[in-house]
Amino acid sequence: MEKNMNTFEANLEKLEKLTTDIKRSDISLEDALKDFEEGIKLAAGMEKQLDDIEGKIQILMNELKEKFLKTYLQKKLQAWKT
Repeated sequence: MEKNMNTFEANLEKLEKLTTDIKRSDISLEDALKDFEEGIKLAAGMEKQLDDIEGKIQILMNELKEKFLKTYLQKKLQAWKT
């Protein structure tokens, strides 16, 4: 996941640079359009990365809840048996 975050952060920096470049008053329309298209592609890829990360977090949270519930029920069962 660290590689994904490094890629995400690099893409975010690139997107910020493209945004800054597009706002320049001396940029040609063609270059602005090219930067805009590249930014859209980067943003779409970053959204996919965030969705993947969110899915992994959800899986980890579900595993944690399941483990907690199992431990809690085992303790309750032990207390009930004694």
